[in-house]
Amino acid sequence: MYVYDEYDQKILDDRVAQYRDQTERFLVGKLSEEQFLPLRLQNGLYVQRLAPMLRVAVPYGLMNSTQLRKIAQLSRDYDKGYVHISTRQNIQFNWPLLAEVPDILAELATVGMHAIQTSGNCIRNTTTDQYAGVATDELEDPRPWCEIIRQWSTLHPEFAFLPRKFKIAVCGTDEDRAAIRAHDIGVELVKNEAGETRLKILVGGGLGRTPVIGVAVCDFLEPKHLLTYLEAILRVYNLHGRRDNKYKARIKILVKAMGIDDFRAAVEAEWAHLKDGPSTLTAEEIARSKSFFTDPDYKEFDAATAQADLDEQCSRDLIFANWVKRNTVGHRVPGYRIVNISLKATGYAPGDITDQQLELMAELADEYAFGELRSTHQQNLVLADVDISRLYSLWQSLQSAGLASPNIGYLTDVICCPGGDYCSLANAKSLPVAEAIQARFDDLDYIYDLGPLDLNISGCMNACGHHHIGHIGILGVDKKGQEFYQVSLGGSQAKDASIGKILGPSFKQEDMVAVMEKILNTFVELRQDEEPFLDTYRRVGIDPFKERVYAKAD
Repeated sequence: MYVYDEYDQKILDDRVAQYRDQTERFLVGKLSEEQFLPLRLQNGLYVQRLAPMLRVAVPYGLMNSTQLRKIAQLSRDYDKGYVHISTRQNIQFNWPLLAEVPDILAELATVGMHAIQTSGNCIRNTTTDQYAGVATDELEDPRPWCEIIRQWSTLHPEFAFLPRKFKIAVCGTDEDRAAIRAHDIGVELVKNEAGETRLKILVGGGLGRTPVIGVAVCDFLEPKHLLTYLEAILRVYNLHGRRDNKYKARIKILVKAMGIDDFRAAVEAEWAHLKDGPSTLTAEEIARSKSFFTDPDYKEFDAATAQADLDEQCSRDLIFANWVKRNTVGHRVPGYRIVNISLKATGYAPGDITDQQLELMAELADEYAFGELRSTHQQNLVLADVDISRLYSLWQSLQSAGLASPNIGYLTDVICCPGGDYCSLANAKSLPVAEAIQARFDDLDYIYDLGPLDLNISGCMNACGHHHIGHIGILGVDKKGQEFYQVSLGGSQAKDASIGKILGPSFKQEDMVAVMEKILNTFVELRQDEEPFLDTYRRVGIDPFKERVYAKAD
């Protein structure tokens, strides 16, 4: 992983000192609320319903054990002993005191972490596949390209005050686990006929009030032109994006208004001034970025023998075998597996993890995964490089800490924003709905029979829970001061991405479990063989679900 050098550290230390001075001036009345707002936002600080919220950047979801221990300690010293994993792979403190945030940032800087550009109208944290570098379906490791984008976009003076927030994601695999089509810019690593790496650039995706699937603006960009082409897109957006209405300020609105052909022409015209200029990536710079992401010291295995030993362990302990089947996936290096750690145990807020669990994860990362851990778009954690001969002892440690729920990718692996329990923007609470659904559908055999199913819940139209691209999406809405929930079906974040269709009128909170039961019962009745939910929905359409859910009782 990338390790900050002296230059990076100087930037972080200077930024902390700058923000400490800004906070002190605000607290004594020398800065107004209006003046302080953009300053705190670009240092990751929101003012929420009950307390400030500090969002810490986790570039492309990668952390080391030292950083994990620091996060645990800060959650204990400055917060309530837990943190939240966001869908952008970042970490959120939900209860810091405004006056103590500079101290938190100063401590974060000692381990190469910060909150720069985790909010505000700027380029946010670049995200990618949580299995980057080890996935079996990977064409090329996307992390070096994420790091190049991170270094270019951080504190870029031209893009500090865009019309609206801006999100970029990178995918280098056959399966899209980074939801690149739901981003302002999506970068997909592809190969041309000669087998050379090229970049497919998607633009104009996004969720929120007007959900849109991104479209290709360039199919085969030479990698050396990545930054100049992104800069051309950002310049067109910065110049033409609306600033009079924040609900129409995202690049997706501009692309839709101009049309992709005219937008592409504008980008090409701007790119003509930038192409082959100072921001063109040299072979040396690309190699430098790739040098940060080298393989750890993998052992050489007799893969067949190692697998036979694992199979024997699984035959002796069926609970362990189920966890291996549900929560681990194949690794490109024989003898290793990727381990997913579910943060979706029933009765706990999805994506939350305590200080003690964080410290355990740091220990397990050191012992089993070369000192590294990853946060995911699905609000879970990943140990990416686990020797399969040590899976059993790792599982025992996770199980004792309540971190071995075998539900990755299933109904109870809910993506959920903090909602009205925390967020001042939310129209309704998200967490009680998620908890009620998890509690009702706690039969593992049943959820396995349903197959893979993405349930995404947002507390408002900002769509932090990505409800638009859930197979089943739930959105909190306000109806004359009352909390209601709108249901959508058929969303997908995959390469055949789609926006879910609204089922019909919204429901009260107490009705949501019954609504889910009707949706799932309809699916079970209509599916063919072991057809996944999304395939069934796409085959039969929304009408059968609507008829069953809104049918009046006899």
